[in-house]
Order: sequence, then structure tokens, then C-alpha cells
Amino acid sequence: MNFFKKFTLVTTFAAACSLYAAAADDYAASVNPFIGTTNFGTTNPGAVMPNGMMSVVPFNVMGSDTNVYDKDARWWSTPYEYHNKFFTGYAHVALSGVGCPELSSLLTMATTGDLEPDYKKYGSPYDRESASPGYYTNHLTNYDILTEVTATTRSSAERFTFPGGKSNIIINLGQGLTNESGATVRRVSDTEIEGSKLLGTFCYNSQAVFPIYFVMRVNKKASSCGFWKMQPEMTGVEAEWTVDDGTYKIYRKYGRELSGDDIGAWWTYDSLAPGEQVEVRMGVSFVSCDNARENLDKEQASLTFDQIRQNARNEWNSQLGRIRVTGGTPDQREVFYTALYHALIHPNILSDVNGQYPLMEGWGNGNVSYDGDRYTVFSLWDTYRNVHQLLTMVYPEKQLDMVRSMIDMSKEWGWLPKWELYGRETFTMEGDPAIPVIVDTWRKGLRDFDMDAAYQAMVKSATTPGDKNPMRPDIDPYIQLGYVPLGWHANDLSGDNSVSHALEYYVADNALAWLAAERGDKALSKELYKRAQGYKNYYSKESGTLRPITKDGKFLSPFNPRQGENFEPVPGFHEGSAWNYTFFVPHDVEGLAKLMGGKRKFVDKLQMVMDSALYDPANEPDIAYPYLFSRFAGEEWRTQEQVNKLLAKYFTTKPDGIPGNDDTGTMSSWAVFSMMGFYPDAPGEPFYTLTSPVFDKVEIDTPSGTITIDAPHSSPADIYINSMTLGDKPLKSYRISHDQLIQGKNLKFNLSDKK
Repeated sequence: MNFFKKFTLVTTFAAACSLYAAAADDYAASVNPFIGTTNFGTTNPGAVMPNGMMSVVPFNVMGSDTNVYDKDARWWSTPYEYHNKFFTGYAHVALSGVGCPELSSLLTMATTGDLEPDYKKYGSPYDRESASPGYYTNHLTNYDILTEVTATTRSSAERFTFPGGKSNIIINLGQGLTNESGATVRRVSDTEIEGSKLLGTFCYNSQAVFPIYFVMRVNKKASSCGFWKMQPEMTGVEAEWTVDDGTYKIYRKYGRELSGDDIGAWWTYDSLAPGEQVEVRMGVSFVSCDNARENLDKEQASLTFDQIRQNARNEWNSQLGRIRVTGGTPDQREVFYTALYHALIHPNILSDVNGQYPLMEGWGNGNVSYDGDRYTVFSLWDTYRNVHQLLTMVYPEKQLDMVRSMIDMSKEWGWLPKWELYGRETFTMEGDPAIPVIVDTWRKGLRDFDMDAAYQAMVKSATTPGDKNPMRPDIDPYIQLGYVPLGWHANDLSGDNSVSHALEYYVADNALAWLAAERGDKALSKELYKRAQGYKNYYSKESGTLRPITKDGKFLSPFNPRQGENFEPVPGFHEGSAWNYTFFVPHDVEGLAKLMGGKRKFVDKLQMVMDSALYDPANEPDIAYPYLFSRFAGEEWRTQEQVNKLLAKYFTTKPDGIPGNDDTGTMSSWAVFSMMGFYPDAPGEPFYTLTSPVFDKVEIDTPSGTITIDAPHSSPADIYINSMTLGDKPLKSYRISHDQLIQGKNLKFNLSDKK
């Protein structure tokens, strides 16, 4: 099929799904946005559209003087934590499931009584909290104010119902999760302001900064309005005229423009009637205030709050309804659709309604050159393992735009992204993860993108010397030795993570080797395949694990393979122990087993890892461990047993129902695939390993038609696969290709409670 036909098929499929949604069930009703909002899941219950630029999120991680939740005290990387109950406003544009604090700024707040700009004083406890896809509400008990928020792709709508009397709307441009400061606000009219705020320094990369631009409107003219600014504490005569209301200066007779670190604007209504409502609308852009205003005007037009809320609900139902499940328990369906919801939050649309976006690592702006959107928030070390595989299968129009975005970044900057955030590369984590994402997408038939440019960028990062290579600064020893010795440090300043780096490079080079062979570059392909076998250098028979190698070519000694299991620093490994990484050779599992002494020793050792709590369900390198059993005939039951145990234990309907950072949907995507009965266990390779589905029936809409997975359960104990058919033909292999699944269309499992 040619590229044009492929693209037409994808876009027609997207349109058909939108039409289907009009008559679909209310899948959004099965989503619980509070799942993952504690236990460091770092999700939030705010209002957001699928992959939307805008999210409007309750902010409760900084509290009163007696109830302070400092974002750095416990490494807060979310604007919201379920158990915190001190609300200081709605943050606009937030990250979901990440491990470093960032964004979550432009806080809007409603109060009653005299104006107070200090969030520790104007913040309020709250109750009557509720959330659903595209909507969040609570009740501020200090003020008896009902708050409600919803969103479009690039704008928010907020509705505050007041008890009557003197009331205020405040925007705080100083508070937030970002480690950057500095903002500007200017009055456009009595009901509209515009401005910008500097964001960035994600994971403390001091150079990865960027501005967000906004336009904010209130729908009622206030009795008075103005600006405020926090001042340094002063004494003596100067303080008498400089400081108003503590350390905050309120500008009541000045209304042009204000800049500073902790500034904001306010509107005061002297006498609202009981039950009277004030609405706030905000548009954002990463290009300009003019674009923020255009985003707001075009996406909201004359729509009411309730219409915007319903549109958001409809769009979520359209997206969630591409996968339909039957059977299972209500809790399992809630876990599943919430996980799918989380998987559809990132990456985010970056381009404005006019197609403009900030150039990657550049000073100017670009225009989308294709019929689609530019994306951002590429947390690729996480998402290359399963999120993009899910998008490729079920949301191909999104995945195509994401791949195009990554390739355009390479044209603008010279390199594919690693962990890109709003046009800046943060260099967070390791590897070269864009390579397996693009190769995986291509191998599954989505090819309407510039592969020539993509290949050029891949080869560049795989061959450029380290002193000129920001993506692989330790590539020189990697090429010369086949591994990275201790003593080399990555650009994310995370420490000496040599083994972790090399393991990720092996996966990327294996994917690129296949592509090089397909393009006739046989010499490079041979070299890359050879590189991908370099993991063997790290295997220590003494420890039975992969083990760091010193600069003199010897294994690190002394060595404790369990060190790092609690995320304490450990030489050679990033955020984990040797056990979390030893089986992470997804492109050559059989070769790793041979290295360990054969199938039996491999399986026994892997089972020991699972039984001894050495497996971390919230850690990306070992996320596919349960599926490795199925590479060996007769051991597939172990995968089925382990996956079902992990789902039941770690993925629940409670606020701690994700085992750790959701990592922009990665943990959730593991749950989505695992509950459906198959998992992409080798990034860059178009294969799935099968397991027993949770549901009796799963229907997945794809451009090539609907895939149906039938797995009738006579009891919850039916977790073992006795037999399978694909396309009504007996299926013996527990690992199938993407094309087999797409073409077979009907996958049937015969389950029982016997191994």
C-alpha cells in the first residue's frame, strides 16, 4: 500500500471513530482520575483533553504555615496529592506521572472578603471533590465557593459559584512547580489580561527553559481590579510606603504592565448576589500572547461552560471507545479505562490553532508542514517501551504526527529527541529511544513520514564521536570496547550509570541494524548487530548478573547486586539495582539465556527475582520481565500467573493504584496491554507476547478493521491458557507478529484454572 493510501486510511479511521462515538457507551464513566494521585504515582485529577496542550489542575502541594507541602521536601513532581487538602488555586498546563517538578503555573483562585495575595493565607481546605475526564470540581470550605473547571485542547474554562457579598478572582504568577521564576502581566481591558511566565529547568537542567504565554478573561466586569507583587521584607520608613498587606504590595491605581518573580492580578466584586457565578477563561500558547488569544477565541467561541464540558466528555468517549471490553469486574474495567485515559495524556499537542510552534532548541517559530499537529513532552526513555506501540495500533493518526514531530526536531536541531519538553532537550535518562520508536512504527506499516531524514538522524547519533554527540557522549568507549566502563557521565547529570547507558544503546542499535539492512547499508547493519551483542561483556558468572566494568577492564569489586533496589545511588545503574537490569536484553533473550547457562537456569533465576521482591513493578528496565518466561516452551504459564498477580496487587481503583510514577502513561500502558492479553516486550521489533486476558472479550479498532480477543472466564481463577486460535487457526506460539494479529483479527483463548 502506498503512503498516500496509508495516510488516507488512517485519517478515515479517525473520522469513523468520531462518528461511532456519538452512539457509543459512556466509557468515561469508568475512568477514575484519582487513581495514581498518591504513592508517587504523580497523576492528577485535573481537566484535560486527549493529548491536550491545556490541563487545568487543582494545586494542593504547597499549604498554609502549619500545613506546608514543599515541592522539594519530598520531591513533589505533581501539583496535586490525594491526601493534601489545602487548595491554593488551579494550575494551568501540568505534567502527569513524571519524576521531576515542572510547569503547573498560572494559578487562578477565588476568595471572599478582603483581598489577600498571600497563597498561604488565601488558600482553603476543600471538600465535595469530584472528577471525570475533562472536568473537576471541589468546594472551598473557607469561602463556601463551588469551583468547577473544564478544558478544550488549548484553553480552559473555570466557573466559580459564590455565596454572595465581596468576592475576588486572583491569578498568581509566582507559585508553581517550576524551578524558574519571572513573569510579566499586562492589562488589555477591565476583563482581560495577557502575559508570560518563564518555565523550565526540568530535572534541574538549567538550560532547558521556555516561556508560556497566556490570555485570561473574566466574564463580569469587576468593581475594581489591579496587580500585586511580593516585596522583600523591609523595615523603617521605606516599609511604610512600599509594603501593603504584609510583604505584598497591591497596585490599586496602576494598571498597565508589571514584571517580577512573584506577581499577579486581581478582580474584586463588591457585592455579588448569593449563588452568582463568575467564569474565567484562559488560552495558552508557547509562541505568543496573540496565539494564546487566537487559541482561546477559536476553541471556545460562544460556547457555555457546560457545552465545553460536554464536548470534552464526548471527545474522551470517542478516544476511549476505540477499545471496548466485556466481562471482568467493575473494578477491573475502572482500572483499564483509567489506564487508557492516562496513556492518552502525553505526549501533548504543541502547535497552536494556526499551526505555529516554537522551534526545537531555536529562537524562532515554525509552522506545521503536514495536516496534523506538532507534539511535545517526549518522555521517550519511558514511553518507547509501550506507549508508542499502543498509539501505533489504536491511535495511528496521533503516532504519525508524533513521529513527524520527532523528525522535524532533528531537522531543526540536528538530533532526535531523548526527553524533549516544549522545544528544549532535557537529556533526562539514557539511551537513544527515538530510534526504536520510529523503527517500530515503520515496521508496523505507518510510513507516511520522512524516513530518509529519520534515518540520517539515527545514523548520526549512532556514529558521531562523543565530543560532538550530545545524545551519546560515551559512545567512544562503547564502540571501541563494546561496553561503557565506569567513569563516564551522561548529560543529565545523574551520575555514573555506565551499564544502564550501554543496555539502552544495545536496544537502539539492534533496531537501527534492521533498518540499515532494509536500506541496503549492509556494512553498518553488520556493525550495529555486533554492537547489540555487547551486553555479554557485562555478564558476571560470579554474581550471576550484569556487572559494572572499571576503566581497567575488570568487574567492579566489591559488588552487591541488590544495591540500588531502593533507588539509592549505585555505580553503573540508574534508578535500580543490577537485578532490575540483568534481564533487560529484549532483543536477544535467547542469547542471554545461553550466557546464563541455558533455559533452566535462566527461568529459575528469573523466577527467583519475581519471588524475592527483586522485581520493581514501577521500574522501566524490568517492566517486561514477566513476559520473558514465555520465550521458552513449557514456561508460558509463569507469564500468565505473574502478570495476573501483578495486575491484582499493583493496579487498583485506589489513589495509590499505580505502583509508582506513571511516567507519562508507561505504567498505565503496561496495564492496558496486559489486561488485553498481549504485550510488546521488545521495543523496535513488531512482536507481542501473549498472556491470559482479564476480560471475556476485547474489541480494538484499528485502520485495518476491528481485532477481537475472546477469552471466556468461568471463574476469576481462569488465568492459564490451555489453547489458542488466531483467525480460526490453531496457534502454538506465544509470541506473534503485529501483522499476524492485525490480519488474523480474531484471537481466541481457552482458559482454565489449571497450569
